[in-house]
Parts: sequence; structure tokens; C-alpha cells
Amino acid sequence: MSGHSKWATIKHAKGLADAKRGKIFTKFIKEISIAARMGGGDPNANPRLRTVIIKARAANMPKDNIERAIKKGTGEDGGTAYEELVYEGYAAGGVAVLVEVLTDNKNRAAADIRNIFTKNGGNLGVSGSVSRMFQRKGTIEFDAEKVSEDEVMEVALEAGADDIVNEDGVITVTTTPDTFAAVADALNEKGFESLSADVGMVPDAYTPVDKDTAAKVQKLIDKLEDNDDVQNVYHTAEFPEDFEPEE
Repeated sequence: MSGHSKWATIKHAKGLADAKRGKIFTKFIKEISIAARMGGGDPNANPRLRTVIIKARAANMPKDNIERAIKKGTGEDGGTAYEELVYEGYAAGGVAVLVEVLTDNKNRAAADIRNIFTKNGGNLGVSGSVSRMFQRKGTIEFDAEKVSEDEVMEVALEAGADDIVNEDGVITVTTTPDTFAAVADALNEKGFESLSADVGMVPDAYTPVDKDTAAKVQKLIDKLEDNDDVQNVYHTAEFPEDFEPEE
């Protein structure tokens, strides 16, 4: 369960269990709304909106919810003004943590994020202290038992993907942010059903941690993920193979 990009980790960290599905959809609604507000409601003319919609569909978000979120962002349904913020810090064991926030109350978000770090063995850093350790990339993941690696590779590379890796039963297609939508569309058109599709921050290197440290890091991540203002949490932790996050 190395890093944050493997499906087993994503499934836990993103909380794709039904109990948390509503919270995930709320985060997507905010992300779709702000993308539509900034670049318009037409996904074909708004790459950022198109990218978020692909992510939302990969998480099985209903089409009606997506359309309502777009209308909210373009002002058709009335909308809340959100600010985008990034917080950088460290968890136990020197693990770098990057937190992306969408909030309608900057002061509340800042206080909450600082409090979560402090109470869970972490500390906030200055701007730029952690972000330099990550690169923004697109990742699309598939169950290796349900799709052919050769077929995925052929379609993905032709559409502009950078890399395809098959590890621990998960096929991960990596793209640049610019080619993500085209690659995701090409794979979708061929009928390949993805486990996840995301454009996010991928670490250049990972920080190996032992079981005790892994538990502390996961607790901090869970607390951040549970905060309504937090959209995404990225980290450099490489968990032990036998580490099982608490449910």
C-alpha cells in the first residue's frame, strides 16, 4: 500500500463506502461549482470543469447532481462564493502533507486546519515548504482482473498518456493535467470502467513509515478528509505492506 495512488489506499482515504458517499458528492458539488463560475458551464469549453466531471462520474455521482452543481456555479441557482486555499505541513515521521481547501470562510478553515494538525501530531509549514515535493498529474485506475493491460496501454498511449503501470492488481494510467480528459474519454469510449479518475498532486518520492507512525499519519489524514472545507489531502507516506487502516 505504497503512497496514495493505489486503489486500496484511495478507497479508504476518499471514503467511497456508501456511508461517506454524500460527503464526497458535497465536495464535488463545490469543485464543479467553482470551476463553472470561473470558466463557464460548458465542459467542452472549460477544461477544468470537464476534468472535475470525469472525476465525479468515476465516483458514480448522478448526472442530475452534476448539472445542478454547474447551474449553481454559473449563478442560475444562486451560489456561494468559495475561496481556494492550500495548506502545507508535516505529519508524524516527517511525512509531507498537502491540503487543498474550498471554503466560504477563510478564517474558519485556517483555524480548523491548524487545529487538526496540532491535535494529531503534525505541524503546519510555510507556503512552498511541501508543494515543491509534488507534481500535478492525472491518474486513472483500473482493476487488472476486469480489463486487459495491453488494451488499456494501447488506447491510453495513443490518446497521449505518459505511463501505464500494473501493480498489486491495479493498472494505473498516468497523464499530464492537459491530456487527462482526452485519455479518460478515450478509455471510457472503449468501455473500460475505471476504479478512480483524478487530477491531483503526486509525490516525487515517498517517506517509508513503520506501523505506529502509519496509524498516526492515517488518523491525521482522516481528520482532514472529514473537514467540510477540505477537498483533497495528498501525502508522501509509504505505509508498510501489512498496515490496515482502522475503519
